[in-house]
Amino acid sequence: MKRRNFMYLSGMGLGATMLQGIPVLGRDISIGEMLTPVDVALKKTLSDVALNAAKSKGATYADVRIGRYLNQSVNARNGNVQGVSNSESYGVGIRVIANGCWGFASTNKMTKDEIAKAAGFAVAVAKANAKISGEPVRLAPQKGYGEVSWKTPFEKNAFEVPIKDKVDLLLAVNAEGMKGGATQIMSSLGFVNEQKYFASTDGSYIDQDVHRIWPTFTATKIDRASGAFESRSSLSAPMGLGYEYLIPDEKEKIKGGPATLYKKRYDMLEDMREAAAHIGEKIKAKSIEPGKYDLVLDPTHLFLTIHESVGHPTELDRVLGYEANYAGTSFLTLDKWESKKFNFGNKLVNIVGDKLEPGSLGAVGYDDEGVKCGKWDIIRDGILVNYQAIRDQAHILGLNASQGCCYADDWSSVQFQRMPNVSLQPGKTPMSAAEMIKGVEKGIYMLGRNSYSIDQQRYNFQFSSQLAYEIKEGKIVGMFKDAAYQANTQEFWNSCAGLCDANDYRLGGTFNDGKGQPSQSSAVSHGCPTARFNGVNVINTGRRIG
Repeated sequence: MKRRNFMYLSGMGLGATMLQGIPVLGRDISIGEMLTPVDVALKKTLSDVALNAAKSKGATYADVRIGRYLNQSVNARNGNVQGVSNSESYGVGIRVIANGCWGFASTNKMTKDEIAKAAGFAVAVAKANAKISGEPVRLAPQKGYGEVSWKTPFEKNAFEVPIKDKVDLLLAVNAEGMKGGATQIMSSLGFVNEQKYFASTDGSYIDQDVHRIWPTFTATKIDRASGAFESRSSLSAPMGLGYEYLIPDEKEKIKGGPATLYKKRYDMLEDMREAAAHIGEKIKAKSIEPGKYDLVLDPTHLFLTIHESVGHPTELDRVLGYEANYAGTSFLTLDKWESKKFNFGNKLVNIVGDKLEPGSLGAVGYDDEGVKCGKWDIIRDGILVNYQAIRDQAHILGLNASQGCCYADDWSSVQFQRMPNVSLQPGKTPMSAAEMIKGVEKGIYMLGRNSYSIDQQRYNFQFSSQLAYEIKEGKIVGMFKDAAYQANTQEFWNSCAGLCDANDYRLGGTFNDGKGQPSQSSAVSHGCPTARFNGVNVINTGRRIG
């Protein structure tokens, strides 16, 4: 049964059987509790209770996700701490197939009796759905892995770092901005630990420990004389790393641009120093003259364009129309893939789906339906060659296995197809950003994510940046403001005229990619080098009064 029908019919199935209480999605928790893991043997025992109960009620397939989701945030504004929070969400979600249909139930009452009851409820939902459904579920084959585990490779568990150290860092960052002339500063540190246990009737028992980190700030300066103001947000990327991300390494510096950037580290203090100077420049910067420009796009900016114009339109459920009511559809319809020659972009453009890239937000060993993760081509030499698919979609593409793109944002959510890391591969010819700029006669060098707009099919779009520098005869000559570029996806990617090499390749990403009804949020990264796009239409977004 198609996912869009499953989501609709599950609601009807609930009404046809019984109502379940809404689980508590989070609670305050101490640091000591956060650092105390749940025993793996206990999770296996509880999983077997659910699997056996589901089979005894008539399920032909079942999987169990025991999830413990830990979140910590520290926030500051100007010279004051705004808040510190620690929270936990802990429970189990059970998904089954019975009579050819999906059913799902969840509970945060972690006893054998309650878990068995939830498994029986999931089967009842599936059987209720089967009375009004169409085509039965077709799952791609999946072997069981037995008892295995995976953990985010990190050096320093962020949850073990004292709150005082985190507060001191934010206050130092804010003080640095105020010293540099910023009027208002908001800063925060966010940490996530997903402790996920998956078990299925295929024979897998998978224990995973996933860590993510996101430092960010926004600095604003008001010019008292004119009343004008400008802001600049941090150029950090959220990452799948530990607290070591906030300990800069001089060996990882990227040279040649107007901002101090690192490969997989982040200097929050240095970024704030530069941000304070940048917003002063932005207030005085000249407004862009609309027209055609060659764009040199830094990874801190380009990752978002990749996310919106490549990541979303290659989600197979969007292509099939499952997301039309909420997130939209895709211009990359199946006929374009079937032709094996649809020109998505310039032959320089190679884009992959990747669930394993170290440091990325989407990196896991196994997805949320027990599929071992990997890497595959989506765009090869500018041609659309694949999409993103999960077990019940694989047959549509003639695949004999899932691509491992299944994810749920909580134990109480149904897992479904979510974006893997989708990344533009670097060029093979040695080239730095500085060398790329030397070849540009009339252009703009853009850094940092800012406002954007894109249509329902992910085709026509507009993007602006945190920083925009004028390039004239191969040199950066000053700053622009009010600059945004417009294009359609195919036109834009065909204008790609150059890629820096692997030494410039970096990850950007988002903690909050929304999709689905009920809506779920996932974290995903997009890697790329600095890239050049020729002859792109640039507009002026500034508002003029009088």
